[in-house]
Parts: sequence; C-alpha cells; structure tokens
Amino acid sequence: MSHQAEPPRRDRPARDPGLQPERTRLAWRRTALALTVIMVLTVRLALTGPSAGGTFGALVAGVAVLGWGAALTLCWRRATGSGPPPGYGRSLPLVALATVGFALLGTLLAARGLG
Repeated sequence: MSHQAEPPRRDRPARDPGLQPERTRLAWRRTALALTVIMVLTVRLALTGPSAGGTFGALVAGVAVLGWGAALTLCWRRATGSGPPPGYGRSLPLVALATVGFALLGTLLAARGLG
C-alpha cells in the first residue's frame, strides 16, 4: 500500500476581495443611472403625454422626483462607499420598491392616456 504524504499546510493569507468592491460600486452607479433615466421618462410622460397637464400630471411628476431622490441617495451612498457596510440589507429592498413604484406610475400614466 502506498501512502502519499500530505502537502505541507500553509497558513492562508487574509481574504483578498480583489475587484469585488469596485464591481459593487459600479453596479450601484448603473442602478442610479437607470433610475435617473426612468425618472426623466416618467416626468416627461406625466407633463407632455396624452394625460398631461393639470394636477394629476404635476402630482405624478412630483412623486417620481421624490422617489428618484430617495433611491438616488441610497444608490449614491453605496456607489461611493460612504454608505452602510456590506451586508446592511436595507438598500436593495428600498431601491426595488422605488423601481416597482416607477412601474406603477408608468402603468397608471399609460392607462390614463389610453382611456
């Protein structure tokens, strides 16, 4: 029976995250950019679309800008590394909520324009 010797044990160096933090910051920047484009399109549709004008359009535009501002604050803090440490799980659900809110506003605007 041949018995192979085990390779010598080496103490593992501290975890090297490599480029992961940079990729995460870039992903948050892309999210902020996408939300900005969605907000601009929502405001444009609210103010110039078929259902434009009046209190409804101004209200939708205001809600879009407020939602964008809140989401952008979260994204920017994470994108610059000045936000909460990784694992702080509130940013993602809040950005997802803002995205769903924009989808609902867009659906509302489209349905109002068709009716």
